[in-house]
Amino acid sequence: MDATERMDRLEIRLTEQEATVEDLNRIVTEQWTQIDRLTRLVAALREQVEEATARAAQRGPEPPPPHY
Repeated sequence: MDATERMDRLEIRLTEQEATVEDLNRIVTEQWTQIDRLTRLVAALREQVEEATARAAQRGPEPPPPHY
């Protein structure tokens, strides 16, 4: 294998690695967006649960159902 062939193979490998890095960067960016959205959703749900719990505590115990 001469120097030209080696250089060509190295350039091909570099091109493939650059494509892989770009793919991975795109995937990480998409996942970060998803994680951020899910984190905000969990925070909103947590707030709703805390508000519902506070309202339920203010009303006191629930009366028994009418068939009791």
